Amino acid sequence: MNRIFDIDYNKVLEQFTYNPSQPMLFNSGVFLWLFLVFTFFYMLLSRRDTLRLLFVTLFSYYFYYKSSGIYFFLLAVVTISDYLIAKAIYKVQRNNDEKGHFRNAKSKWLLTLSLIIDLGLLGYFKYTNFFGSLIADITGGSFELLDIFLPVGISFFTFQSLSYIIDVYRGTLRPLNRILDYAFYVSFFPQLVAGPIVRAHDFIPQIRKPIEITKEMFGTGVFFIVGGLFKKAVISDYISINFVERVFDQPSLYSGFENLMGVYGYALQIYCDFSGYSDMAIGIALLLGFKFPINFNAPYKSSSITEFWRRWHISLSSWLKDYLYISMGGNQKGKFRQYLNLLITMLLGGLWHGTSLNFVVWGGLHGILLALDKIWKQVCPKLSPVRSKHDTVKPNKFVSIIGGIVTFHIVCLAWVFFRCGSFDTAFSMILQIFNHFQPQVMLQWLTGYWAVAAFILIGYLLHFMPQGLSAFTKQMVIKMPFVLQVLLIVIVIYIVIQIKSSDVLPFIYFQF
Repeated sequence: MNRIFDIDYNKVLEQFTYNPSQPMLFNSGVFLWLFLVFTFFYMLLSRRDTLRLLFVTLFSYYFYYKSSGIYFFLLAVVTISDYLIAKAIYKVQRNNDEKGHFRNAKSKWLLTLSLIIDLGLLGYFKYTNFFGSLIADITGGSFELLDIFLPVGISFFTFQSLSYIIDVYRGTLRPLNRILDYAFYVSFFPQLVAGPIVRAHDFIPQIRKPIEITKEMFGTGVFFIVGGLFKKAVISDYISINFVERVFDQPSLYSGFENLMGVYGYALQIYCDFSGYSDMAIGIALLLGFKFPINFNAPYKSSSITEFWRRWHISLSSWLKDYLYISMGGNQKGKFRQYLNLLITMLLGGLWHGTSLNFVVWGGLHGILLALDKIWKQVCPKLSPVRSKHDTVKPNKFVSIIGGIVTFHIVCLAWVFFRCGSFDTAFSMILQIFNHFQPQVMLQWLTGYWAVAAFILIGYLLHFMPQGLSAFTKQMVIKMPFVLQVLLIVIVIYIVIQIKSSDVLPFIYFQF
């Protein structure tokens, strides 16, 4: 009888302290139980704005502590510095008088200070070893790698805070008067570690609004959580562990056909992994009464590379466009400058993703493809699958289909450089596909990897599902009674547990 209550409190305590091998994940059991407790207190405080914001902010910091340990202090550094700098910029610009030139220069220096702090932290923790090794290789010197821990999600919350400070500088946003509100905005846990990058003008107006969770919001939240969990923990994790990782680790051991299936599998894996996280973040935010913008919109349906970037990681692509591409002049300084701006934007976007020349090449490929897409649209407008939003003429369906097939395979080719650890591995995989395709192994592969093939097929069928059918499914979930919605979540969790073949895998974008 006594053994029933024989609890190892040290093991219980370990569940609530930081473990570098087990960061906090939405698809983990620990988060599920914590979120249930969190929701109980959250609803109790629903009419006490300040206490509610303080409670959520503290929980968000704890969530980040569970993801990156003591490095949660970086979140506080970015929050406090940008809050104070934004207020200083606004004060300088508001008091602009006969010394306007001096005050404009002062606001620029304040903005520069914010950039130094935010990008300085990002640069030190993420790029010190990369640039140190690169410079050593170029100069023929030596560089000893430093033992620097990369805090989870640092790229996301620094970009989110930068968007706020730049908007204040541009005069399109008034700074917040309460540091608690800003801390809540920067640290809000659903999107803290892997996005989406929520803009201040979208989120700030919601902070002090009375909490109102309609039946539609709750049902939509359940729909996104269930869909995201299924995409991440069922499709992405399964095909990754059981096939994709094996091929990308040693492509020369597999036929060209198997390598091609590995590339198709990875294209689906990274989409399901990242969009799955975004969907869960959007769904959790809805359950708490907040609305996030959609971060993925069926990107592999795109008929051109330009359309792809309007559908893929929308919060990042729009951030790069608004704060980098447009800041460099966008398309306002001639065609050559536009193409150069696109290339620079995507090169830096590639570098944002990771500290490897592979990511830079991936970004460069997309930059070149975007420029070529613009040129093609100018030279052959009738054969352009996607036209201007002001163009009332619908594109030719045949051209759109061909454009979709070509775009998908170009994106897949770029994913090879994104995923492979070295250029040798990437070229080895490409050469295997073109020189040793061996279509005769197709039946053998389908027999040996039938479950992987089934999940890849299901994943792509769900992705290419007609928009009307997807909307109908969402409405079905919204109209379900509360008990059935809970049952749906339980069923998906049960499926996850049944097919899980190892520990919970971290999200791919945690490393960015």
